[in-house]
Amino acid sequence: MYAVIKSGGKQYRVAQGQVLRLEKLDTEAGADVTFDNVLLVADGENIKVGKPAVDGAKVVAVVMEHGRRKKIDVIKFKRRKNYRRTKGHKQHYTQVKIKEIQA
Repeated sequence: MYAVIKSGGKQYRVAQGQVLRLEKLDTEAGADVTFDNVLLVADGENIKVGKPAVDGAKVVAVVMEHGRRKKIDVIKFKRRKNYRRTKGHKQHYTQVKIKEIQA
């Protein structure tokens, strides 16, 4: 059984027991979080597609940790003009583990 959820402007295909990193959520580590915006639920041959969300479906997950991703370097450069700029960015994330999918 799997589902497609929407969180942080992105869509994720999730299954029970899966660990994934989402955009930062305002919850504490160890707390449960419920995703009500479920776009699709599939159980073998039985597939439910929402318009835009499946009624009554939800995905329950537990927050494992919060952190920051690997640093991304942003570099601007113009040749022959002695112009160089370097910036860096680390995106915050929340790591969750899917406990159950309720159709």
